[in-house]
Amino acid sequence: MKTVRRRYGLSAALTGAFVLVLGSASQAAAATSYPIAPGYQVNVRSGPGTNYSIVRVLQPGARVSITCQTTGTKETGPYGTSNVWDNIGSGHYISDVYVYTGSDGYVAPRCA
Repeated sequence: MKTVRRRYGLSAALTGAFVLVLGSASQAAAATSYPIAPGYQVNVRSGPGTNYSIVRVLQPGARVSITCQTTGTKETGPYGTSNVWDNIGSGHYISDVYVYTGSDGYVAPRCA
């Protein structure tokens, strides 16, 4: 009976550790956010370009989570010139030149 308990105890411990690791990875991915350039209000648009309507405005100091990235209108901003647009929610896009990602390239998957 002690052998069964030890096997069960080990199995439960391994299962708990596995769930803890998966939970931590998911939480870390979900928690990744990037700051908007200091002092800038950023227009959030319904698509990846300045020809799309403004759906809201991000205030200075805002942070965003990037779902995916795509190409669109070329913009110049505090972090350079780029045609990369960040999807920050369903039908919500901002130019990547206003987001400090620490990279000149893509930091999220390409939007489908």
